[in-house]
Amino acid sequence: MIMELSVVREGTEEKCQRRLTRIHEHLKPTDAYSSSALERIPTLAIGLPPLDIRSAFPQATPASIFPESVSDYFQLDDLLSSEDVALRKRIRETMEKHVAPVMTKYWEKAEFPFECVPHISSLMVAGGTTKGYGCPGLSVLSSALAMSEIARVDASCSTFVLVHSSLCMATLAMLGSEEQKLKYLPGLARLDLIGCWALTEPGYGSDASSLNTTAKKVEGGWLLNGQKRWIGNATFADVAVLFARNTQTNQINGFIVKKGTPGYRATKIENKIGLRMVQNGDIVMENAFVPDKDRLPGINSFADTNKVLAVSRIMVAWQPIGIAMGVYDICHRYLLERKQFGAPLAALQINQEKLVRMLGNIQAMFLLGWRLCKIYEAGKMTPGQASLCKAWNTKRARETVALGRELLGGNGILADFLVAKAFCDLEPIYSYEGTYEINALVTGREITKIAAIKPSGGKTKTTATSEGLEENFAFIKDEST
Repeated sequence: MIMELSVVREGTEEKCQRRLTRIHEHLKPTDAYSSSALERIPTLAIGLPPLDIRSAFPQATPASIFPESVSDYFQLDDLLSSEDVALRKRIRETMEKHVAPVMTKYWEKAEFPFECVPHISSLMVAGGTTKGYGCPGLSVLSSALAMSEIARVDASCSTFVLVHSSLCMATLAMLGSEEQKLKYLPGLARLDLIGCWALTEPGYGSDASSLNTTAKKVEGGWLLNGQKRWIGNATFADVAVLFARNTQTNQINGFIVKKGTPGYRATKIENKIGLRMVQNGDIVMENAFVPDKDRLPGINSFADTNKVLAVSRIMVAWQPIGIAMGVYDICHRYLLERKQFGAPLAALQINQEKLVRMLGNIQAMFLLGWRLCKIYEAGKMTPGQASLCKAWNTKRARETVALGRELLGGNGILADFLVAKAFCDLEPIYSYEGTYEINALVTGREITKIAAIKPSGGKTKTTATSEGLEENFAFIKDEST
């Protein structure tokens, strides 16, 4: 019996080898394949290019031709100034024309779309609320609207802008010297230079204020040693705003580290399922020297970093608004185009109910984000309010894209129709800038006066303001920034 099994096994292996040899011969490069030659290839579809999605599925339009915006059911544009409405329209047109046609290709390859950078630069939103130095000087609301419109078409591009503008540039503008602002901000505003923001470490995500990258004072500057992780734009950024612990004071300081600095190395994190176009990196520093002129004078403790995070949290809260709007627009068009049982999918009651639920989420998310911007501009926003908006919006957006995934059926797992891509892209946004749970506990601390992020024995704690306690934003970016 054993001998018979051995003979069968050897015969099977020989057949497999012969089959692989035939496939190899068929796949050798030639000037052209005839249709008959292709048909003789022994394994289904080996060597054949995929059908164009519009030929493969002509009954619905893919996201490369982006649908019109139809999610403003409660006429929320009436809450905006004419300048803000014009800004949204301009960004929407640029993103639909130049980014939508190529985003699936780059997302699938997990590559950054450098060809889109000039178009993003033309939006003139980099620098956000910063005035002067070539920056647009937008209101917080205008900057947030811009973020949502970019995210509506592509979440990766919005995260690229978030890191570059709301973190790197905002830190330089708020906490840099005049010399540093003049040197870096104009180029960053034009996107001639690209920035990243390096805070998160392998051992410190939510507990970011405990970071252990060190900065040792030496003659003429500082030696940086340590490791950062999940740093968006890291692999190609010209300028990194990087945080390290001063070995003399044990406080957090900020530094500008330029690409090519000896001892500074950034490598790409592979195998992500979300925000695949964002080039997240590991940064390793081994005695990387930073001159004194590149130390940020306004960062002398982690509390200083919170000034930047207060604004960036607002921007992150608007990303899910844009993502949900894009998914709704795609689903609305798809249900009207796609027919089954002799009628559009939009004619089915259950599909209408899901579409309406998605629409209701978007109205509520927008209103919460709009109100957060207004109370920030009035100087009344607390960390708990920012955390609630970010946590609640990402949770509602998660539900919205999941409903969209259901509505598209099999096409709901194809990036070509946006929803699958958005479904994956929302997952890191749900976690970065504070996970849902951590943000909920920040808000819980404000409303109960009891801190529950760490065991506290039920001790009360005073409510923090937007200027307040170091701990309030001491949880950041377990992904993407």
